[in-house]
Amino acid sequence: MRPPTQMPRPPRRSSNRGRIILVVVLVAAFLLVTSLRGIAGVYTDYLWFDALELGEVWTGVVGAQIILATIFVSLFFVLMFANLWVADRLAPRFRPTGPEEELLERYHDVVGPRANLVRAGISLVFALIAGAGTASQWNSWILFRNRVDFGVDDPQFGMDVGFYVFQLPFLSFLTSWLFAAFIIILIVTAAAHYVNGGIRVQISGERVTPQVKAHLSVLLGILALVRAAGYWLDRYELNFSTRGHVDGAGYTDVNAQLPAIQLLLLISLFAAALFLYNIRRRGWVLPVVAVGLWAFVSIVMAGIYPAFIQRFQVDPAESTREAPYIERNMEATRQAMGIDDVEVRDFAYQPTLDAEDIQNNQDIIRNIRLLDPTIVNDTFQRLQADFGFYRFNDLDVDRYMIDGELTQVVVGARELNPDGIPIDSWEGQTLAYTHGYGPVVAPSNAIDASGRPSFVVGEVPIEGDANIGREITQPQIYFGEQLSGYSIVNTDRREIDYEVNTPEGEDEEAAVVEYTGDNGVQVGSWLRRAAFALRFADYNPLISDYIRSDSQILYIRDVRERLETVAPFIHFDADPYAVVIDGGVSFVVDGYTTTDRYPYAQRADREQLQPGSGLDHDFNYVRNSVKAVVNGYDGEVTLYVVDDEDPLVRAYRQAFPGLFADMDEMPDGLEDNLRYPEDLFTIQTNMFGRYHLTEVAEFYSQSQAWDVAQDPGIRVGEGDTSNITTETGEVTGRTREDRIEPYYLLMRLPEEEEQSFVMLRSFVPISQNDQRKELRAFMVAESDPDDYGRLVTYVTPGTDVDGPGIVNANIVANEVIAPQISLLNREGSEVLLGDLILVPIEDSILYVRPLYTQASGQTQVPELRHVIVASGERIVMEDSLQEALEELFPGSSPETLEDPEFVEGEETEGEGEEPAEGEGEEGEGEGETGGETDPEVEATVESLLTEANDLLEEADAALRDGSLAEYERLVNEARDRIAEAIAIRDGEGEDDAGGGGATTTTSAPPPDST
Repeated sequence: MRPPTQMPRPPRRSSNRGRIILVVVLVAAFLLVTSLRGIAGVYTDYLWFDALELGEVWTGVVGAQIILATIFVSLFFVLMFANLWVADRLAPRFRPTGPEEELLERYHDVVGPRANLVRAGISLVFALIAGAGTASQWNSWILFRNRVDFGVDDPQFGMDVGFYVFQLPFLSFLTSWLFAAFIIILIVTAAAHYVNGGIRVQISGERVTPQVKAHLSVLLGILALVRAAGYWLDRYELNFSTRGHVDGAGYTDVNAQLPAIQLLLLISLFAAALFLYNIRRRGWVLPVVAVGLWAFVSIVMAGIYPAFIQRFQVDPAESTREAPYIERNMEATRQAMGIDDVEVRDFAYQPTLDAEDIQNNQDIIRNIRLLDPTIVNDTFQRLQADFGFYRFNDLDVDRYMIDGELTQVVVGARELNPDGIPIDSWEGQTLAYTHGYGPVVAPSNAIDASGRPSFVVGEVPIEGDANIGREITQPQIYFGEQLSGYSIVNTDRREIDYEVNTPEGEDEEAAVVEYTGDNGVQVGSWLRRAAFALRFADYNPLISDYIRSDSQILYIRDVRERLETVAPFIHFDADPYAVVIDGGVSFVVDGYTTTDRYPYAQRADREQLQPGSGLDHDFNYVRNSVKAVVNGYDGEVTLYVVDDEDPLVRAYRQAFPGLFADMDEMPDGLEDNLRYPEDLFTIQTNMFGRYHLTEVAEFYSQSQAWDVAQDPGIRVGEGDTSNITTETGEVTGRTREDRIEPYYLLMRLPEEEEQSFVMLRSFVPISQNDQRKELRAFMVAESDPDDYGRLVTYVTPGTDVDGPGIVNANIVANEVIAPQISLLNREGSEVLLGDLILVPIEDSILYVRPLYTQASGQTQVPELRHVIVASGERIVMEDSLQEALEELFPGSSPETLEDPEFVEGEETEGEGEEPAEGEGEEGEGEGETGGETDPEVEATVESLLTEANDLLEEADAALRDGSLAEYERLVNEARDRIAEAIAIRDGEGEDDAGGGGATTTTSAPPPDST
């Protein structure tokens, strides 16, 4: 027998601890690596806010998210862990035998020693699921903590509107979360009791122990109390009902739904009492009765009964039953949309103007806008971009002092075009070409001899800044519209400011510049370079030798994205506009505070909002509370509070005091360039068409309601709609036309003595098939500092005033103008029609519409060719506004800013430019209609024009068949017929009126040689 020391030892079991540690380390390393980019994003976000000295915003928003997630995760964890702990403590010592006992026995053998760890793990998993998402409620939490009273009580419950805006959303979220949390806890707790043996399903006798029944009864009682709190809040939610004729609590809500909710509240309290009382009783009869009663009342009283009342009491007499609630909606909507203080004036329309009226209103005539920003953007790009790495993203209408006169202008910023950078490398895209250069300004009524804008500020390097009285010392534009990516400045690679023209044969030169701002993020350290390399998934910032210790990185360069990052709780206008201020270019963006929690207010009608508008979401209250300014050079962001009476902006200002500034801190001169916001005015005019009515009966019938006037479009026939006809010839409907967009005007309003910069939109009577197009009213919004925000509506007396749709139809159907447009709109060129501008003068209305032509193809430079003017039933189309007014009102001697050569018809092409296809041959055309003519002459003219139209149609057919010679012959014959018709009418006009007819340059475009 061996001694004990020599006895063989059993093999030592390999310890699993090392493997576990290795697995944990590997998992942690994997999570760290996969999270590095997210960590870098958070870190660089903080650096970005800190560089703008807005760290409090970042910490405020992120802090609110962390606080909410921590509170709710912790709360759920504690509740779940406590209930699981109680479930374990209430487990019976002796479990009755049953079919499932063997399986549960194995579970206890495995889990028993690790009970606390299992409870904690289960609680943590469910807590993370239930609590992490609550971080998204950060905005509701901030408003809840910074509540401000509106000073207005809702008419149903007498609560201040601030309760609905600031408190009710978060309280409703809280009750909903608690109800869902306790349902999850109830289910998991019941499962814990099952595995502990307190609940047995497959045995005879008592299946639930008294202790378990007591525990579950308490949880059910808590659920009933939470639901009762929810019902209490649901009463207030009725103020946002959409059941009735308008939004807000209506007859059915107040007289049926509200009593049902109150009854459900009482039943929930009664059920809670039954659940708690059931602790002392055997069985589950009382809980079943409570749940059954609650289900019955929910279905019958809260569902069937209100539907019955609505169908059989309200619908047959809706106008009477809903009248007091409609009145509530009318008042609340006008307050919430800011249209409760609109000044309404009668406009005593007279159908004719005369030469004396034109002479007495030269200030209005001088600023009639001929440049359409949408159309002439291509012209600005062709004539002023100068280099491919510049572009004009958008043009805007504004006003500046030019030659001592306040003048309406079109303004564009020459921004960086990343797609046009000639050096296709990281160095070129990021270090060399970093910015745009300077503004371009053209008076909106100034046309040069070629029909193109007459620029007063432009060129590279910048010229003409003295013309607007604003010195430009820092023309570089590092931040703009639609500018993505990032740039690194203050590097050893010099930045290209612009290219310098050099004599032929010599190497090109470039002017260079170095950024002197301090709002970029310092990127000199290796840690920061690595963080940005991760953020942008680009290793170049980490390895580039050009980056110095003082280098800065500029990112989030799009002005709207920049503002939305700084103030995510503010909604921004779709149209930032460039302003020359403080020696450079800044972008002004209107900021809105909105909510959908204003009791009884109607949800906003968002039709015709600009694409990308911050107001394109559901809301029933809006204020233009902020004017945001982004410095185009250094990206500094300032939010100026323009409506300090708005409770929402006051609440946000309490939360983030360093983010906002007062209006008196605005730079000198900037207030003179503020504009009433387009998106807000669009919403207000959409709503005012119905809510200008003050009588409930009229509002209900909509017989006197207005609609925004139809948009005629920029191409001939674009604004027209027609009935939809089936194959059998039956009319099945009519397509609704787009509505006219608001536009800015510098003008003197009726009954006013001084000019003002206003936004205008017109109204027509509302009609079922969009057939009514006569002008019923027009609204203006003031932008000048003294009267900023004043809304005035001018109402016409009857139905005999032509609206924009009628005027446009008359233009395209005019027997003289229509053939000329057809000739210009043939192959090789295209006609574009600018805004149809309504200009009130004295007690009448002048309609003005510029007509542009552009060559077909890739190189498009729209040029103003004609101006169409309508007054009453008279319409003329001439080569210039001055000629058109002189033709309509002989002896008026209108003063415009058009080039004399352009007015006289001595048109010259711009230097180095080829004339567009379809231009160059002169024909004659008469632009005026109306007046007395010889019937025989009129018939002859009409016959000639009909022949011309038929010939043009034949020419089109010949061109499609490939017969170019026949096409040219027919077009020439058509032109001869038109010239003959005009000559006859001119002769008639001379006989009748002693005056010559207007001359219009037209030509037949050459066919496409391909």
